[in-house]
Amino acid sequence: MFAKTLAGLQSGAVLPWVAESAMEIARRAERELEALVAISSPSGDRQAAEECASVCAVLAPDEATVERIPCSSPDHAPDLVARLSGTGARRILLVGHIDTVVAHAEHRPLGRDGEKLVGSGSVDMKGGVVLALGVLRAVARRRADFAEATLLLVCDEEWRTAPFAHTDRFAGWDACLCFEAGERTPEGAEGIVVRRKAAGTIKVTARGRAAHSGSAPDRGRNALLALAAAAQAVAARHDPGGPSHLTAVPTMLHAGDAFNVVPDAGALHCDVRADALDAVREVVHAVPGEVGGAALTTEMLRLWPGMDASATTPGLIERAAEALGRRVAGVGRGGASDASHFASTIPVTVDGLGPRGGLAHNPGEFVLAETLHSRAEVALAVTDAALAGP
Repeated sequence: MFAKTLAGLQSGAVLPWVAESAMEIARRAERELEALVAISSPSGDRQAAEECASVCAVLAPDEATVERIPCSSPDHAPDLVARLSGTGARRILLVGHIDTVVAHAEHRPLGRDGEKLVGSGSVDMKGGVVLALGVLRAVARRRADFAEATLLLVCDEEWRTAPFAHTDRFAGWDACLCFEAGERTPEGAEGIVVRRKAAGTIKVTARGRAAHSGSAPDRGRNALLALAAAAQAVAARHDPGGPSHLTAVPTMLHAGDAFNVVPDAGALHCDVRADALDAVREVVHAVPGEVGGAALTTEMLRLWPGMDASATTPGLIERAAEALGRRVAGVGRGGASDASHFASTIPVTVDGLGPRGGLAHNPGEFVLAETLHSRAEVALAVTDAALAGP
């Protein structure tokens, strides 16, 4: 495990630019979040992505140049880039995504439930997008402090299997700030993510033989049973407390089209996460090639790198705590993020700058309303630190 960085042990005054800008972001944030969540935007829906991009373009600072660039996934709408040019030297990248995992039929517009703002994609990650747009508007008033400040919003983060297309475009920039959901440590510090696991999506395809399940079941080769065995083989590798902190979870299984026929084909998907890519790849080798006469073919649909910026971000965290006037800690997280793609070419990469909330990818997904302000302060303090230097 990495050494957690903790800074700002004593409370202090919030930097005026942070305090004033956070108030402005918070004043608009709930209304902007409502507008984005109102659009049901499951990954792959081009029209929905275009609608979200249009809203984001309107919310970007007037000084920004907005363009659309090809998405990593060729069947998706173009991604959005909003760019500010300045007279300084540093280049910072803000990152977010506008797609969700929620199907249209299950979409839930934003509504308030006490302290919670409940709605599909609210915390993953339209709340983060709202804060990123607010930070970009605030940065527009500091043109002497940067050469370029750019916001990248992609529309395929939730179900991308193609290689990520944007790493080289921003290679060598000074800082990458990603706006996935925020958190607070058990000690009460504001958490920012400096480490993420590598992630892989494994697909197992089964080919068996169909037969009547009542009169001649033993003539068949059951693809469903073979996939069930494959799922057990993957799950047996699950070892979150082990040296690689490996999680191996079967998540989707389909086989058969009739209740009275031995299924002759099917597919299994599994989500695998670990500290290192090699540990993810090793799970593939745990799946047998044949079970009960049904052949199994295993492939890696996607493989995302891990991220470890714990050695390159202590200075950033310390300066952010000073600007924020309260404690900031570098933390680790298991979920995948586009920040991981940038970390290899932008050493100062952090994530988790969005609002706090919960139940991502679930019907009750929510943002804690108060954190649209408090986490805006965190994001602005980190941005100020990134503009100040390495």
